Amino acid sequence: MSRHRYVVCYDVREPTRLRRTHDTMLGFGDPLQYSVFVCELSSSERILMEEALRRVAALEEDSVLIIDLGPASGVARARIRALGKGRVPERERLTVV
Repeated sequence: MSRHRYVVCYDVREPTRLRRTHDTMLGFGDPLQYSVFVCELSSSERILMEEALRRVAALEEDSVLIIDLGPASGVARARIRALGKGRVPERERLTVV
């Protein structure tokens, strides 16, 4: 199963939805900043993430961007670089089924 690395960022305007969106994203990836996550997902996991985000965000007011960096095992791992206090997770996330 091929996994891709994604950057997911969101602008959620209401504090309760913002917290719910953040909590939802914790189930799919690692936070780079409060509203920016890096995720390594299969295509079916990406679809599940999108469905979960549609349930918590009000897309007529909020914005969610999903950026595909490519296959997780290749160059995508090195495409995010942090300056300052930012941290980029080096480990692969494991999924327990």
